[in-house]
Amino acid sequence: MTKLPTYDEMMNPLLDALKELGGSGTIDEINERVFNLMKIPNNILEIPHGDKGSRSEVEYRLAWTRTYLKRAGFLENSSRGVWALTKANKDKTELNPKDIVNLVRSLTKTVKKEKEETIDFDNNDLDAPEEFQDWRSVLKNILFDIKPDAFERLFKRILRESGFHQVEVTGKSGDGGIDGKGIFRIAGFISFNVLFQCKRYRENSITSSEIRDFRGALQGRADKGLFVTTSSFTRDAIKEATRDGAPPIDLIDGDALIDKLKELKLGLEIEIVEKIEIKNEWFSNL
Repeated sequence: MTKLPTYDEMMNPLLDALKELGGSGTIDEINERVFNLMKIPNNILEIPHGDKGSRSEVEYRLAWTRTYLKRAGFLENSSRGVWALTKANKDKTELNPKDIVNLVRSLTKTVKKEKEETIDFDNNDLDAPEEFQDWRSVLKNILFDIKPDAFERLFKRILRESGFHQVEVTGKSGDGGIDGKGIFRIAGFISFNVLFQCKRYRENSITSSEIRDFRGALQGRADKGLFVTTSSFTRDAIKEATRDGAPPIDLIDGDALIDKLKELKLGLEIEIVEKIEIKNEWFSNL
């Protein structure tokens, strides 16, 4: 493939990817499998999305693909970011993308006409795919704009809420990022000494050379490495982090950082709307 694929062109490859993954997968697993199935070259995969977020244009379009297939009933997703084929469609071999697009758009128009009902942005508004809702952009800007000492306190809070102990900042960078160390405990039994580095970039992606430099700093000082950025990692950086024969480094990009804030409910108030539907048939059968 020599051009950017459209979101509808990725519908069947996405289904194939999920089947190869056993019916479910994380966003990163699904994306990587789709890219391989479609043989999308690196020069296409590295094209950034126009809003200068931490995702590439292909990833953004693939998020649209997931959104359309979910609303058409082919996919479901959990609060932990795992996407799966629905039971009714797990054996579907191929679909017509045009039919899916028309179905979802017709459903959306129908819902919008029902003015007496509140439109659920997540399920009925096609202004943006689910993973790129407006609140995420607002939160990203807040992370960029808060003062360095406030960002430091926030990041230390995230680590502690996630199971880190003895969190200590050992260095600060000119971009407002921080370096530090801590001890991560699993179920109170196993502990790892962890070095972490956080880069507060608005646009620049973390490169493979930065990962190599960080790995060099780990030697003899920690069991694990954690590299966090408010932007994104290049594909070469991701490969370098898991390179065979080298100590692996865990990566968290801007979107994953926002997911963590949502999971921990830090600075976010999440409202769950209860929808009650009367089953007239049930009363008729009494």
